Amino acid sequence: MKQYTHIIFDLDHTLWDFEKNSEETIHTLYEQFELAQYGKFDSDSFYKKYKFVNNRLWDEYNKGKISQKELRNARFLKTLTGLGLGTHQIPAGISEAYIELCPTKTAVFPFTFEVLDYLQPKYGLHIITNGFKEVQHIKMTTSKLNPYFKEIVTSECCGYKKPDKRIFEHTLDLIGVTPDQCLMIGDNLDCDINGAREAGIDQVYFNPEKTATKLRPKPTHHIHCLSELKSIL
Repeated sequence: MKQYTHIIFDLDHTLWDFEKNSEETIHTLYEQFELAQYGKFDSDSFYKKYKFVNNRLWDEYNKGKISQKELRNARFLKTLTGLGLGTHQIPAGISEAYIELCPTKTAVFPFTFEVLDYLQPKYGLHIITNGFKEVQHIKMTTSKLNPYFKEIVTSECCGYKKPDKRIFEHTLDLIGVTPDQCLMIGDNLDCDINGAREAGIDQVYFNPEKTATKLRPKPTHHIHCLSELKSIL
């Protein structure tokens, strides 16, 4: 078995449970901004539409097609107009309220802390994320993840986004190691798995939903629960 010395994690959808935290936030905003008054949709429909729109926009952002500002400006506009509201009915400040509230949510995936406690004495632990710097810092702090990690690399600070291999190379330079000493763990086949592979780093594809997908080429490892990392490491 290869002897790794450093483990690199993605943050959202891998450790920090983005979907659970986002859903809680969206339900709160539905009440806070009194969206029921329009009689167009309920809280669950609001979340489902937001999730669909946000995922599409993040895909465009990761591919360099839109900016951070465009992503933030568009997601509630597209969500609410898609649910039947006129642009004049979109509440002022709803995007800002989401950005303020969501990062304070603390749900993480099962076994997150158990696995981090197991890994920390043995490996240097680090984060590479395409998320925005100020938001990721709040998430890491409020969910008590910060103490486990040495380097936290955001695409915003680095200047490159996953899957660009330069963000991985930048991280390797920061840590002071070669690719064969590292293992990348993430949920996104393109950003995390293919990106790490291009940089010569072994990968663990974290697939908690057990999504059926063709893994070509196959990642080094494929897991459905973070607890499975103990059998790999």
